[in-house]
Amino acid sequence: MTETVLRFLRSACPIAPRLSPYAEPVQEWLTGQLDRLGLPPDAVARERLARAGFARYASRLHPDADEPDLRVLTALFTWFFLVDDICDGPGQPDPARIRALRDGALTLLRQGSRARHPGLTGPLRRLLVEAWREPRRRMPARWRLRFADAVAHHLDGAWREAVARTAGRPPGVDEYVKLRRATSAAYVSYPLIEFATGRPLPDAVHHHPALRRLADLGNDLLSWFNDIASLDRDRATAGGHNLVLAVAAERGVPVATAVDLVAARWRTEMGRFLALRAAVPSFGPALDESVTAHLDGVANAVRGTVDWTLESARYPAGSGG
Repeated sequence: MTETVLRFLRSACPIAPRLSPYAEPVQEWLTGQLDRLGLPPDAVARERLARAGFARYASRLHPDADEPDLRVLTALFTWFFLVDDICDGPGQPDPARIRALRDGALTLLRQGSRARHPGLTGPLRRLLVEAWREPRRRMPARWRLRFADAVAHHLDGAWREAVARTAGRPPGVDEYVKLRRATSAAYVSYPLIEFATGRPLPDAVHHHPALRRLADLGNDLLSWFNDIASLDRDRATAGGHNLVLAVAAERGVPVATAVDLVAARWRTEMGRFLALRAAVPSFGPALDESVTAHLDGVANAVRGTVDWTLESARYPAGSGG
């Protein structure tokens, strides 16, 4: 039932799909990198990770990146998916481990690869060291600070969710929507648009209310689509941390009805996303191309998540097409 809803939403999505021509060679490169680093530690898990197709995800979000940059982006995406598996895997979550991982990642991002923290060690640390090298070298200090702050926000959200799950406290809808914006890592991916395009935004533009509204809406759209896709898994493991489950509990309706309600909300917010994007003001001839590239990147994040979710072996709906 959820797969039918997901495919209907994809057909209703007005954002055009895009895919980098380097998707397949970068996926082959990633497989070799993971083997070299020993990530994950067993061969079966590495094969499962390869079938997830993280390079195709990066290729859908950043279709115009050149091949070397797409490798960097794919490595970063892979790092965050591996962290997501730690934070949101089966079994009881470990808030202390998530907090230590957060502190370790921020130590590296803010202080450089020579700084060490016990929360981030081994192959997972080496992957982030290698993936972060080029953005750290190329991007301005203000961008690096924004990226690290986004990572902190994301991992703080993962920690808050783990604490709530451990306490057996499912969230209400409004609480969940705000928390999901952190746990989705979309705010981490948005600065990478500036890396991929080579167009870092000034802080005043990045934080402009029009761009922040679009960022929130884009985050909601990709997160809610993912929630429908991961519903069966989340019913067993997430302690109510899924928009469909939160709607079902708050409104007292069957889960199947909640799926339809979330899908309807997704379509409404997609219409609002398009209207707000069209209403973004001009920032002047020196900045408008950069702003347009950023807005295109946010839209690609939404559509790319839709398409990748339906093709990736990471989700039950994934079928390779």
